Amino acid sequence: MTRKRLSNKELLDFAQRETLRYFTDYAHPTSGMARERFGGDATYDTLATVTTGGTGFGVMAMIAGAERGFLPRTEAEARIDRIVDFLASSPRYRGAFPHWLNGETGATIAFSKNDDGGDIVETAFLMMGLLTARQWLGAEHKTARLIDRLWREVDWTGFCDGPDRLMWHWSPHVEWGPDLPIRGWHEGLMAYVLAAASPTHAIGVGAYERGWKNSTTYLNGRSYHHIRLPLGPELGGPLFFSHYSFLGLDPRGLTDGVTDFWQQNRAHARINLAHCRANPGRFAGYGPAWGLTACDGPDGYNAFSPTNDHGVIAPTAALASLPYAPTASMKALRHYHEDFEGALMGPYGFVDSFCPERNWIAGSHIAIDQGPIIAMIENARSGLLWRLFMSVPEVRAGLTRLGFRLAAVA
Repeated sequence: MTRKRLSNKELLDFAQRETLRYFTDYAHPTSGMARERFGGDATYDTLATVTTGGTGFGVMAMIAGAERGFLPRTEAEARIDRIVDFLASSPRYRGAFPHWLNGETGATIAFSKNDDGGDIVETAFLMMGLLTARQWLGAEHKTARLIDRLWREVDWTGFCDGPDRLMWHWSPHVEWGPDLPIRGWHEGLMAYVLAAASPTHAIGVGAYERGWKNSTTYLNGRSYHHIRLPLGPELGGPLFFSHYSFLGLDPRGLTDGVTDFWQQNRAHARINLAHCRANPGRFAGYGPAWGLTACDGPDGYNAFSPTNDHGVIAPTAALASLPYAPTASMKALRHYHEDFEGALMGPYGFVDSFCPERNWIAGSHIAIDQGPIIAMIENARSGLLWRLFMSVPEVRAGLTRLGFRLAAVA
């Protein structure tokens, strides 16, 4: 027995509305921030642990939800007010936030042994969401003014251990810890965009050319399944590379003089889709179900990709690729809704992942997987979040400093 057949509009409304509950009903009651996860195997207190990057995604999700009428604008504003007030009173490291916080006290929760201070990539995702909110709220709103203060206080230069090396972490206990520069093609692009855009602590423009691009996993240029991939590792890597930074950064017509980022992201999604259709591992369930990215699996969390394929499909992978592969993404959404008799639905939208090969369905949701579903569906539908983020004057100036050219997209 199949579920009721909805129109495409109804399906998209359903996916966005149900997923939004992760950031409203499941938000931490004190801070209002997004909890790192619901369910699954975790070695930390899932009710207390909130995530900075996932909260940035959640802020964008709430803006989209308010514009769609899924929650009143006044409620969305109040939730954002609470989050920003909490962040303003929480510890920071050279102006940057840690990966995880305690949602009750604001105390830093170590993400790993050497990641117990500031995380500049997670801070970039948080700031992406907050700057989007600043534009949505309007300059005179008190929370917009507080967002502006937090944004100006992030010391991006304080996360450089040299003129051309933006580092992922800094901690007062271990300083740089492991040697982890942000380079190559992956989700960290937003850190460079905002580091160049900062009105107070901007990094040198050489870091983008000599730091970010200085990696064997940056340029690609090879073809897979007859699709040329400009950037990234073999077969493109996990799909979140084309999602996280691009919740706000509009890739349409965006180039840095070498790469067209719309073509890059479309190629990445199409290669991931073609791999799942070819299904070289002969895993059960592939076909209308597709999309490999970082998510829970039957053996734990993993960054799944065409070169690390274990038969685990994440709904966020195809659904957040709606701007890049609209027909295949809609087919996946319809398949997940109609053909699984509700088995893929959890309390806050689609479950994180499933593996038909092993008859396994996750009992979890993860903030950084739920947020892109709402945000990227909205960008495909209306371009709302792209429009808001790209209207930030500092962002446009930062992109220009880095040598990007921006198309005028309505």
